[in-house]
Amino acid sequence: MTAYDPLHGPDEETPFAASLGIEVKLARQLLDETATANIHDHTEMLTAAAGLNYRLRALVAALDAERGEDQ
Repeated sequence: MTAYDPLHGPDEETPFAASLGIEVKLARQLLDETATANIHDHTEMLTAAAGLNYRLRALVAALDAERGEDQ
């Protein structure tokens, strides 16, 4: 047991992934949105980290699906 809650647990399901093109577009949008987050604001950093974690996992799932490597 840890003294913190992780952003993503090992037993959590992979997010639903749209097509690779859409996932890339969404990832770029989120990167633009989070680029201006205040590094000294805990809430903004937590929101950015959680959003980026989810979007990256969805992007990887889209890549896997495109390659035929669905898990």
